[in-house]
Amino acid sequence: MTHAAVGAKTTPVLRFAPSPNGFLHLGHAYSALLNATLARRLGGRLLLRIEDIDPTRCRPEFERAIYEDLAWLGFAWEEPVRRQSDHMADYGAALGKLRAMGLVYPCFASRQEIRTAIAEWERAEGRPWPCDPDGAPLYPGLARRLQVDEVARRLAAGEPHALRLDMAGALGRLAESGRELVFVAFDPDDGERVVSADPARWGDVVLARKEVPTSYHLSVVVDDALQGVTHVVRGRDLAAATDVHRLLQALLELPVPRYHHHDLVADEAGLKLAKSRGSPALRDLRAAGIGAEEIRRRLGFRL
Repeated sequence: MTHAAVGAKTTPVLRFAPSPNGFLHLGHAYSALLNATLARRLGGRLLLRIEDIDPTRCRPEFERAIYEDLAWLGFAWEEPVRRQSDHMADYGAALGKLRAMGLVYPCFASRQEIRTAIAEWERAEGRPWPCDPDGAPLYPGLARRLQVDEVARRLAAGEPHALRLDMAGALGRLAESGRELVFVAFDPDDGERVVSADPARWGDVVLARKEVPTSYHLSVVVDDALQGVTHVVRGRDLAAATDVHRLLQALLELPVPRYHHHDLVADEAGLKLAKSRGSPALRDLRAAGIGAEEIRRRLGFRL
């Protein structure tokens, strides 16, 4: 894969990439329909990707329901569908490149150990520990305190560990290259603008988890590159993650898509719809006698 300059023109390719960890709701329907609408407007291709790297939450029945719900909604996609769980070798290859650059290190700390270290710092300093854009505490760097021989011993013993990106090292490498870390944000009704990415605010993000040899950040960047995705259209809740994705693209010399982060569909209380909060599923609305045309009309689309 070759690096493409920001804003380079090529055949438009869009994708809708749900995770089969629950049933789709109106928020997913909006994102799917917006991708379909923009693909038609741009004269491009439309892909469906199943992001199923989480073995504890992703289930076959949810994946089957995704196909059923999208077909009912009128969302037509190209075959074959890429399932992330079938492509761990691709993510491993990308991770290997980053390791060869010296930008990846093992972290053996448990969530409880991280929470304890942060709590101790907050008690000593009398102020809150910094958080990432999602509101989660930044990693406190416990692995950086380990001696080289201890790391080697624990790895040799097969101790479970995550792999984290050395953010400072990655940004230093980028600075040496003299490249700007920017991407094009596009608005379907209001043109484009160049945005500067700020991945430092995420700290040393996880690139491979203890139980899964990849992560959302790594997988989505690799998938978009391998599938030739040129326009990423997803919810505003993922806007800040683009900072990390843009950094990984630069390090791995991957093409840079344009990005549009749309508003989220909210419930009557003004909260975004979410599987974890039990938001009404599309299949429940269908069972209640609501048709696909009515769903599309509610969301502002016509197919």
